[in-house]
Amino acid sequence: MKKLILSLFFCIPLIFLQAQIKVDVKGKVKDEANDRANQHTDEAIDKAFDKAEEGVASVFKKKDKGEEEGEDTSDNDDEQEENDIKQNSKKNTPAESTDDSKQSRSSEKKEQPQLVWSKYDFVPGDKVFFEDNQVNEQNGEFPSRWDLKEGVAENAVFGGSPVIYFKEPSTCIIPFVDNADKDYLPDVFTIEFDAWFEPDEYCSYHIYFYDKKNQSESSIDLDALEIMANEAMFHGISSGFYPGTKENEISSGFWRHVAISFNVRALKVYLDDARVINIPNLGVNPEGFTICCDVMNAAGSEGKNRFIKNIRIAQGGVKLYDKLMQDGKIVSNGIKFDVGKATIKPESMGVINSICQLMKEHPELKFSVEGHTDSDGDEASNMILSEKRAKAVADQLTKMGIDASRLQSKGWGESKPISDNSTAEGKANNRRVEFVKI
Repeated sequence: MKKLILSLFFCIPLIFLQAQIKVDVKGKVKDEANDRANQHTDEAIDKAFDKAEEGVASVFKKKDKGEEEGEDTSDNDDEQEENDIKQNSKKNTPAESTDDSKQSRSSEKKEQPQLVWSKYDFVPGDKVFFEDNQVNEQNGEFPSRWDLKEGVAENAVFGGSPVIYFKEPSTCIIPFVDNADKDYLPDVFTIEFDAWFEPDEYCSYHIYFYDKKNQSESSIDLDALEIMANEAMFHGISSGFYPGTKENEISSGFWRHVAISFNVRALKVYLDDARVINIPNLGVNPEGFTICCDVMNAAGSEGKNRFIKNIRIAQGGVKLYDKLMQDGKIVSNGIKFDVGKATIKPESMGVINSICQLMKEHPELKFSVEGHTDSDGDEASNMILSEKRAKAVADQLTKMGIDASRLQSKGWGESKPISDNSTAEGKANNRRVEFVKI
């Protein structure tokens, strides 16, 4: 009985207190949920900032490491690409049909000029009398358009293009022409070719203005014109570097477009878009052409990668305005395009710059820009190609400030040849752009 009374005594206050206190269960659940959500959010943010800080720290750590080792981490990709080029050059044999497309793409990306040759004033002769683009040549054979003075030269494929490969140092070749023992260079002429320069080879190309095999040296008392990677030199007369360069050491292989202009007595030499030699009076009459490849530093030379391609010799003509007044049009085979395309090659800018200047000096002039092709390929395709090429030239002149209303464009394909399509020279003359006065 006492136990029951005691139990009731302690339970009555608890029941009374429980009756007086109201518990907000929903509120507590909500508060707890918010607290936990906030806690998890804070943890997530902390982790994100921790990772960000670790990333920044690692970047600076790598940079510091590169600086300690003397590296420029921003150029790692370019350095790797250059190393790939050098290794490809050492592994491949140029006389074989190797695929050097990666090397070619890299060289074009790094070294090859873009279509911005705004100061280029070289205008090629208007009648081609020697042309060799190495098309249809048999790989490994001696170039059919040439004769050999000394050494070894072969047809090869390099960077996807047919080339003439100087297989041994001091190799000299001469154009295979009729009456090679006679003076076959006119009073006004131009010579063009592309030359490859290899960093591990230290090669220079020597040009003699006489035929070393068939003509007498006594009539040409003149040293060779030496073409190096960044310099052209007539020993004892004149020399010049490509703008922005002071030496001929190069970090990766590349092509140079070499252009030579002779006018009665004056000689000009261009490397790509820059005129590097201007001799007002050469003092001799050039009679022929010989090109040799010499290794400047034979020690350690592996005898690789000495190439030329796209050789052209043309007879010069009268000034563009005089030609226009005489014939009512200007005919140019010096505007060149990628094979089968309407992409203008940079070396074409000499002619285009001259036409642009002429139109600015004579605002009354209006031209129909007309494209022509040789007979190679399909006739219908050639018609379309010539139209596209003519339009590309007209568009380029418009970009240079000529009002579009002064220009028209059309293509004639292969329908109006001016030379025989059976020879390389004839085809070169037929591949032309005409500026017809309207």
